[in-house]
Amino acid sequence: MMEPILTVKSLDSTTLTVEFNLRNGVSHYIIRVENSNGFFREVAASSSPAEIESLVPYTEYSLSIMAVNTAGRSQPSIPVTGKTVLAPPQLASSSTSNSSIVLSWDPVAHAVQYTVSICKLDSNISMGVYNTSNTSLTFSGLDAGSLYVITCFAWDLEGRKGDSSNIKQATRPRTPASVNVSVVMNGSVAGLLVSWEPDQEVYGPIEYNVMSDLNLMCKTTSSSCTLSVVGCGEVHTIQVTASNEAGPSYPSSPASLALVESSEGNCTLTWKTVAHADSYMALIETAGSSVETCNTTSNNCTFHCPCGQTYLLSVLAFNHAGSSPQGQVLNYTTLVCCPEDVSVSAVSTDTLDIRWMPSRGAVLYETRAAHSSEVILCNDTAPMCVLSGLSCDTAYSVVVIPCNDVSGCNLACKAHTKDTAPCMPNNVMLNPKNSSCVTVSWTANNRAANYTVSANGDDDKHTCSTNKSSCDITDLSCGSTYEVSVEATSTAGPSLPSYSEFLETEPCCPVNLTVDQVTQAITNVSWSHAKGARLFIATLTSSRGHARCHTQDSHCLMGCITCSTNYTVTMEAISHNGRRSNCTYQGFSSSPCCQSGVKLYSTSSNSLRVYWRSTGSNHSSIAEMVGSNSNYNCTAAPGDNSCDFGSVQCGDVYHVVVAPLTQEGSKVQFCPERLYSVIYRGKRSVD
Repeated sequence: MMEPILTVKSLDSTTLTVEFNLRNGVSHYIIRVENSNGFFREVAASSSPAEIESLVPYTEYSLSIMAVNTAGRSQPSIPVTGKTVLAPPQLASSSTSNSSIVLSWDPVAHAVQYTVSICKLDSNISMGVYNTSNTSLTFSGLDAGSLYVITCFAWDLEGRKGDSSNIKQATRPRTPASVNVSVVMNGSVAGLLVSWEPDQEVYGPIEYNVMSDLNLMCKTTSSSCTLSVVGCGEVHTIQVTASNEAGPSYPSSPASLALVESSEGNCTLTWKTVAHADSYMALIETAGSSVETCNTTSNNCTFHCPCGQTYLLSVLAFNHAGSSPQGQVLNYTTLVCCPEDVSVSAVSTDTLDIRWMPSRGAVLYETRAAHSSEVILCNDTAPMCVLSGLSCDTAYSVVVIPCNDVSGCNLACKAHTKDTAPCMPNNVMLNPKNSSCVTVSWTANNRAANYTVSANGDDDKHTCSTNKSSCDITDLSCGSTYEVSVEATSTAGPSLPSYSEFLETEPCCPVNLTVDQVTQAITNVSWSHAKGARLFIATLTSSRGHARCHTQDSHCLMGCITCSTNYTVTMEAISHNGRRSNCTYQGFSSSPCCQSGVKLYSTSSNSLRVYWRSTGSNHSSIAEMVGSNSNYNCTAAPGDNSCDFGSVQCGDVYHVVVAPLTQEGSKVQFCPERLYSVIYRGKRSVD
């Protein structure tokens, strides 16, 4: 059997703590819990002290303990009793003003008294401890807009302190102070700007509600709010209320105001009439300390109030007894002046530069460029602004809005319309019409613009202009590469040039071409430089056939030439990209055909006759016989096929050539020569 439990204490209203002596050889302990109905439950424990949880508040329990090892359980110890304390009160709280909190709770069974304490959050100083037998308590004299922690517990008949509970509760914010009202203009619409001194020490978020007795209201979390729309000559009684999680504050004291800028440059001050007053005098003091007065028997006064001025306004009432004390002083600032000398200029296709003279009373300028749903803004303190990223070919309405912290922004300033530069032409296409002319077309996506097409070549430049979407570039040079682009212009300036397209014209034809006959069947064709040409195809064409050569050089040899034939001479010049030019030149006539069947015969009187086959040519022929000691020649008329050499010296070897003569009378140089020897054998003979 275990020794009895040493002590039993109530940790809270649902937990008892027990202490007992430990024994050797024990793996763990079992605490048996019984209530007035008998067995309640058993709780395992490994060490002392041990906690027994989930009990019923303010209930007496009988506790015994058993030791457990491998052999089993010991007998329970002699039971002892323990009792849980009272349950914690269930609290509810609210703040009825900015200096009080009301706390209430449901009665705790078996409680005879309650203790309540209150402490400001983040402060260790208690603001009061209260004992009461009631179930509610009001705390007064608290700080406005502050968070408090309230703790409460009950006492039982035995004088034991019950389980405690706490709750957090904020007081309502203090009433807004230093409420000021001024008239502000949003274009031609008037509003009342209400401002107040914010409470910097308040706990948590604050929302302010501003209400006018003419059913205007606004809400904000800042220190100002605008009531709109306000009619001319209206008198408003305005109250400001602050609210936090605890509820609303008391409303501020009513404030009356009736000052409206009735027209540009004029203000009307109105006030409530007072009893027994015969007349009134309005004091109008400017920032320069000059004071203007306005005497009247009515309740309003109109005075000149230029833009951007600050006025101190007050009214004195008069009767036979004298003047009243000075009433409320109204600090009123007229709307800031609109900028003058506003200039809007385009510095690039998507950027506008706006400049103006500084406005009186302005501390900030909002420059706005608007088109349809697109709005570009620029805020700056300097009298200039650059708006970029604008759409091309667009008419923007540009307005400069001056602002200050007192009267707000003047939204009635004049707008200026400015066009941005035209959009860049796109989808540029080239359609060559001939070797020196190309049609350039593009997508024209501007409202109204003129277009200039530029073709920049290696050595020259060509342009054409139109207000349509295509035009022709003419007089292009052969053998050139042109960079072609299109630029749009309007009254707003030039666009960005289009993306470039490149045009290669047909190569130039060689200016000079020469055909020289090398042999009776071979010619050498040569030509001068041709700009833009890389390859050449030269062709000689006749009814008897044709000859062709394909080369990168400026000359070539052609075979298979037929003698006594007229040829047509043509050339095809080809560029790097395969563009071709067909060139035609003066015809070429091949040389007369050389005679064939040439034979040499001896005749009488020391003469020799040279003979050849008849060709039917209309060319004369010449025969030449050249020896080592003497030379001979003879000429045959057209149609003849022989001629004679006289007084020929024998015993020599002769080179004999028979060749036709050209129309110009020159001998064809490439006819073959033959070798003959003239010997004496009793008579002349030829071998």
